[in-house]
Amino acid sequence: MEHITKILLLVFLAITFIQSGLDKIVDWKGNLGWLKGHFSETIFKNMVPLLLGIILLLECVSGVLAVAGAIQFATFDSSSLALYAAILSCITLLLLLLGQRVAKDYDGARTIVIYFMPAIFLVFLLQ
Repeated sequence: MEHITKILLLVFLAITFIQSGLDKIVDWKGNLGWLKGHFSETIFKNMVPLLLGIILLLECVSGVLAVAGAIQFATFDSSSLALYAAILSCITLLLLLLGQRVAKDYDGARTIVIYFMPAIFLVFLLQ
């Protein structure tokens, strides 16, 4: 129970990113179509498939690292994978935030900040 806060935050990140990544895999066409419209008036309009792939990869790696970090905490009392998961999660969320801001979707950007707060708090706890 010594690391329960960190483990719970890692589980939060794992759920967030694994679910989001799986959604992108299962409904690639739907996500791509929506995002093409979302970014149609931005500098990203011709890069949507590439950027979606990058975000998909970052989300999946962040989620898997978060699971591995939680397991590592629970079994070995070590935090190296957890810190990598937290940092990569923050980077992923910052890229998502950039996209929302460029698209002028300020409500979407505000939602990203809600996810960023526990992720950056986890970085703080793991330093």
